[in-house]
Amino acid sequence: MTAERPAAKPMKSLDEALAQLLGYAARLDGVEQLATFDADGRVLAQDLVSHLHVPPQDNSSMDGYALRCADLTDPSRALPVSQRIPAGSAGTALAPQSVARIFTGAPIPAGADAVVMQEDCDVQADGSVRMTAQPKPGQWIRRAGEDVTRGAVVLARGARLTPAELGLAASIGMDVLSVARRPRVALFSTGDELVMPGAVAPEHMPPGAIYNSNRFFLKALLKRLGCEVSDLGIVPDQREATIAALRGAAEQHDLILTSGGVSVGEEDHIKPAVQSLGHLDLWQIAIKPGKPFAYGRVADAHFIGLPGNPVSSFVTFLLLVRPFLLKLQGVTQLAPTPMTVRADFSWPRADKRREFLRVRRNPNGGLDLFANQSSGVLTSAVWGDGLVDTPPGATITPGDVVRFIPFSELLA
Repeated sequence: MTAERPAAKPMKSLDEALAQLLGYAARLDGVEQLATFDADGRVLAQDLVSHLHVPPQDNSSMDGYALRCADLTDPSRALPVSQRIPAGSAGTALAPQSVARIFTGAPIPAGADAVVMQEDCDVQADGSVRMTAQPKPGQWIRRAGEDVTRGAVVLARGARLTPAELGLAASIGMDVLSVARRPRVALFSTGDELVMPGAVAPEHMPPGAIYNSNRFFLKALLKRLGCEVSDLGIVPDQREATIAALRGAAEQHDLILTSGGVSVGEEDHIKPAVQSLGHLDLWQIAIKPGKPFAYGRVADAHFIGLPGNPVSSFVTFLLLVRPFLLKLQGVTQLAPTPMTVRADFSWPRADKRREFLRVRRNPNGGLDLFANQSSGVLTSAVWGDGLVDTPPGATITPGDVVRFIPFSELLA
């Protein structure tokens, strides 16, 4: 009599898996003081509060002439220039029935209520100025505090700093910023079939061997997310070697990230090795590409195991590991911003899993599909510029509006 096979565990939905994973991602301790010049991509550890107005006073947004609109009762009359105010200097109160030559960024003199840009002015032979356009009060004046008001929180804790935000921080006088410390990540691959590029020439590759592509894109993705990465290389498919690599990595890292070795094959030693040092949960996630995923702990370090197929590893990192690492740093905005875009392709094969199709925007405003959606075809991720998030059981016909997640939302 044949023994009955144990029933397979139900697959987790992506949303369920992500919520559970983020529940383990406590914000890391530690704050670093970093020059604003060097803080691109880092995460603010405290609110930035402005101690001044930006701009600090009313100023001109144009090169031209400052005046009182009430003084221009006769548009044909030329008014004398009573002062010249370049940027970086302060003028005096505007004399009645006169104009002030003013430059972009210069403070508006007391008494003036408008600026006429120089293109709308005729300078007379005697130096006086006639306006060719009737000004309105407030014209071409940037008001004090128009950009930032004193006491305002200009950037909130948990913001991931971009070049524009660095400029905003500098505009309120911040030359040093408090940022979250970088997550320390140990990265290694498992599999005796893996060969590093450069170690063996293509014509000399042994049967069954493949070049290790996963380490290259995973390391780059980790660094883009602000991590300090220790590349521990390829660990042989041996239990003791795997245990030794995990034990050493756990001592000085916040996260151990591996690709491959999270299935149930005889040569996959990650599960027993992690379990011997801590604990591990193997998840089957209802996504395609993807599905096998592992989370656990090795001593005080998080452990995440990604599938070995390159597109599965790439997509699973973007959907699960990326938000996990951002939350470790205290980032508050974790989800990418999707778009609704027209599909210019057909996808008639419904799957019970949620599918992430590699697509590319075309010149007509729609999306084209990469022909081969196999989890081993990394070309699809290079050719494409985003993913179509396809619900379980859904098909796509040309003209359908689909949920598109640009890689620009996931790779930054």
